[in-house]
Amino acid sequence: MTFESKIQISKDELAHLGAGQVGYIRKMTSDEVQEQFPGVPKMESGIDLWALFNADGTPLFLSDDPSTAYVKAAEDEISPVSVH
Repeated sequence: MTFESKIQISKDELAHLGAGQVGYIRKMTSDEVQEQFPGVPKMESGIDLWALFNADGTPLFLSDDPSTAYVKAAEDEISPVSVH
């Protein structure tokens, strides 16, 4: 038995899929943060940080403690998913 399903979704719809409900937490160095997010205040080089991102990649929160990032996700009712 074969099922074919053709669901069409626009790039814009795909980009916003899960926004506000799903996010991911990623370990980054302070150097990576400074490079990728120029608006972030200057910080010491080589610090390990944890960033919470919205499903569309928008940064939401930054911490030096991974558990704090997970707590923030829970407070904002965002379900973090694993990203490899």
